[in-house]
Amino acid sequence: MADSAAVSGIDREPWPEIDTGVAHVARVYDYLLGGKANFAVDRQAAERAYQTWPGGIDGVRADVRAHRALLGRVVTYLVGEGIRQFLDIGTGIPTENNTHQVAQRLAPEARIVYVDHDPIVLAHSHKLLTSTPEGVTAYIFGDLRDPGPVLDKAAETLDFTRPIAVMLFGVLHFFAPEEHPEQTIATLLGSLVPGSYLALTHLAGDVYGDQMAQTFRELSQRMNQNVYLRSQDEVRQLLDGLEVAEPGVVQLPQWRPGHSAGERAPHPLPMWAAVGRKP
Repeated sequence: MADSAAVSGIDREPWPEIDTGVAHVARVYDYLLGGKANFAVDRQAAERAYQTWPGGIDGVRADVRAHRALLGRVVTYLVGEGIRQFLDIGTGIPTENNTHQVAQRLAPEARIVYVDHDPIVLAHSHKLLTSTPEGVTAYIFGDLRDPGPVLDKAAETLDFTRPIAVMLFGVLHFFAPEEHPEQTIATLLGSLVPGSYLALTHLAGDVYGDQMAQTFRELSQRMNQNVYLRSQDEVRQLLDGLEVAEPGVVQLPQWRPGHSAGERAPHPLPMWAAVGRKP
């Protein structure tokens, strides 16, 4: 582990307590991936809400694995484009093939900063701080809704005079329209030099629309966050001003598909994915 690979925080003490009485998105996601960092309330929320998901609970598990496989493909693509710095916001509970593992496997000198405001992610953050001797990983306890402090803290690890890839996987659909996620994106991009990238995924409101709405109405009642679905066009608008890489804003399996079982889905997958480059 590099010397600078340490937990850094924004008002991190006292650290918040983990609430085991209310389902939390990161723990629900961990359960769907087969992880152990979840509680009965998270498992019950997932089993109840995802009954209406295409294919039921088994269908959503396959889709969650496809989402994780996409992360690996996107990081691989970005490293191939010369990116050696990553700012991964909304990290979630560590599993396999995290951003730093994929990036440093291909480019050992890569530097990665993870950001999350979930206390259970903080509790597991040591798993995100392993690094090659040539590279660096760091973790920030911070919130995408307050990007200024996140950027300031990330600058202790990342060189903002060189290109950086910002990873927003599965986080923007927690922003209500009145929270103006496009303004948050503009703040992030405003700090980056040309040649930097934004990679995002977002739950779709125009794929299985009624089933998706029902699923997330149920889940939002049981979880500590609400979900706001967006259409392909609405997601495309979040990338305004960027050069969107081929194949554009598409469902996860359609974004530069690989050949392993976890990268394919037998049915439409209700989530949009895209990567954009700052000109």
